[in-house]
Amino acid sequence: MTRRYFVPDLPILGGLVSLPEAEAQHASRVMRVQVGDDLVLFDGRGNEATANFLHVGRNECHCQANAAQAINREPKREIHLAIALPKPDRSRELIERLTEMGVRSLTPLIAQRTQRPPTDSLLAKLQRGVIEACKQSGRNQLMDLRTPMRADAFFSACGPGNKWIAHPAMDHLSRDIAPSGTFHVAIGPEGGWTDDEVKVAVSHSFKPVDLGTRIYRIETAATTLAAILAT
Repeated sequence: MTRRYFVPDLPILGGLVSLPEAEAQHASRVMRVQVGDDLVLFDGRGNEATANFLHVGRNECHCQANAAQAINREPKREIHLAIALPKPDRSRELIERLTEMGVRSLTPLIAQRTQRPPTDSLLAKLQRGVIEACKQSGRNQLMDLRTPMRADAFFSACGPGNKWIAHPAMDHLSRDIAPSGTFHVAIGPEGGWTDDEVKVAVSHSFKPVDLGTRIYRIETAATTLAAILAT
């Protein structure tokens, strides 16, 4: 299997490319690549290029890239999730799964029942998880991990499109969903949304939906909704 590496400044016309330090260390120390090995480079904006290694060192790798191509592996629906993130170890896995599914953006929410807002250190680790998931899955577009927002601010600032708020004991989610378009989905903390938060969301055109008779964990609800929309 040809290995994939993230290069944000990938030259569209091809040429000499140096891997970012983290990618170079992974290639040389973990994957043990050799001069002449083939690889695929992607820039996180939809482009990828085949290449081969010219030089391999412990902290730097240089390769010759062919011309880049725009290869779209995104779902037809544009999926934007806003989530009151779970604990760090669960958040990392959640981010990877959502990236693989083609979620366009994720906004960490700070809800009234949020116990611990995400730290800068956690967000940096989650961003690395986005890159790793794109490398593994073949996705060329990085999921946009956005700046954390208060839930009420997100509801009022959310742009046009289909708007859902995951909330139990409301309307069951129908599988009769528009085949394309933009979808904004808000998923609350482990303690659930407060009544005031739901009212604010509804006042900004969010439709409360649930996934059936069982109450799901944050990451289960998020991946289920993403999977439904990504098909």
